[in-house]
Amino acid sequence: MSGQTTYADWIAVDWGTTHLRAWAMVGGAVKAEASSDDGMGALDRDGFEPALLRLIEPWLGQGRIRVVTCGMVGSRQGWSEAPYVEVPKKPCDLMPVQAVARDQRLNVMIVPGLKQPAPADVMRGEETQIAGFLSTNKDFDGVLCLPGTHTKWVRISAEEVVSFQTCMTGEMFQLLAQNSVLRYSVAGHDSDQDAFADAVSDLISRPEKLAQRLFSLRAENVLNGLDPHVARARLSGYLIGAELASTKPYWLGQDVAIAGTLKLADAYAAALKTQGVIARVYDAAPLTCAGLARVHAALTESV
Repeated sequence: MSGQTTYADWIAVDWGTTHLRAWAMVGGAVKAEASSDDGMGALDRDGFEPALLRLIEPWLGQGRIRVVTCGMVGSRQGWSEAPYVEVPKKPCDLMPVQAVARDQRLNVMIVPGLKQPAPADVMRGEETQIAGFLSTNKDFDGVLCLPGTHTKWVRISAEEVVSFQTCMTGEMFQLLAQNSVLRYSVAGHDSDQDAFADAVSDLISRPEKLAQRLFSLRAENVLNGLDPHVARARLSGYLIGAELASTKPYWLGQDVAIAGTLKLADAYAAALKTQGVIARVYDAAPLTCAGLARVHAALTESV
């Protein structure tokens, strides 16, 4: 983070489980940004305001400033709960919830997440990324994939989230690679594109084989000296392949866009390409800030 004084007429905040990010904003333009490890998981309810002040103090003047936040800050364990809003819903129309702040300079607003009663699903933070995506893709009618720890597949039409589905693929990969017996057999990076693509195709065609294919990575390493880098690529391919098999009704025959870290988004695009689907890839980094800017603009217009 930077300790330099910066003028801002409002502040955008993305508050996740492990990290806190903030942007000093003038209109829709970013003037400065800062981050810390003060994620929701490391704070009790009384710790949110001090954590925010530590990060944004250089941007505060004497007057009151609006702080528009999204993410886990609005969960039950967050600063103040912002109840989920049921889909279908336009993300840019979500009305933020006011949070109580002791410091009179802070006017903290929290964007609520989205919920889907059946099949049961929730998102918190991704709705703002979607709003950012739609700021430059207003006519998009298709499926937006947001890969990450918990990957979201989101059906969008007329700027509205119609339905969505979540897969725990990213979390499963980390658990298996770091905490299971496979930690002895996978290592380094998963840049072997042929091994990845073969694993994706294998699991899309035979998703019921996932548990067996996973242990085969260990067995092949022990018996045949399977390269740990190849094993890691296969592990990624097996898990993403299983995810694509389960989400096929979302991406088959649809206009698909992917927004995430570029490395992960490219992996999903490569996986879909094995099935003949050409997806557009977007860097998710600026989308949350752009989504918060849309929410702030709507709040300003409503005043």
